[in-house]
Amino acid sequence: MIDPKQLLEQMLGSNAAGNARSAGGQIRNRLDEMSGSKGFASGAVTGGLLGLLLGGNKMGKLAGGAVGYGGAAVIGALALQAYQNYQRQQASSRGVPAPANLDAYALPHAQPAADGSPFELALVRAMVGAAKADGHIDAAEQRRLFAEVERLQLDAEAKAYVFDLLTHDVDLKSLVDAVRTPEQGAELYLASRLAIDPDEPAERAYLDALAERLRLPADLRSSLDSAPQKTSA
Repeated sequence: MIDPKQLLEQMLGSNAAGNARSAGGQIRNRLDEMSGSKGFASGAVTGGLLGLLLGGNKMGKLAGGAVGYGGAAVIGALALQAYQNYQRQQASSRGVPAPANLDAYALPHAQPAADGSPFELALVRAMVGAAKADGHIDAAEQRRLFAEVERLQLDAEAKAYVFDLLTHDVDLKSLVDAVRTPEQGAELYLASRLAIDPDEPAERAYLDALAERLRLPADLRSSLDSAPQKTSA
């Protein structure tokens, strides 16, 4: 049986242990660190399925050092923080009370997807789909990825799930349909953003299409887009 949390951390190459609750006590400190000179870039991805998908050329541009700062917990916290900041801005413009502060125990992926399935699996699909958006994975590369996945400590069902993602296109509609809350939409977008090079037209077009389908407000999308850059000084 697939362990969604483990598979997501394997995707990120993270050593993060436990669930969002056990990691929650460290999230705010990590976010504080990332607002300064430390950040994603200070902890380059050293493994994981996403690193395999992106390959050496793309890895240099990937803002993936989040995996060194708690993996999925930090991606969820950054997305939640961006969404809550957007809410505060909207509340301020309307003259109404601002929403509550960041709740580390309520990370978007800690809640089930719209169909009741683990939202972690939607994030895995989102990152694979984004990484494949430029079409660089040919048959030979696919075989190499299959061989690498075989070496990972995944059970048979998890490996079959990953192989299926590598073999078939990831449908944007299925990703968007998995989103149950605006916070999950923000996290899904951010996870996809971390897996692409926005300077590549095909990948930018993919991200634009995802943002449109998620109906992300422009201000929120801008905040999510800037999260990797502003934390990699």
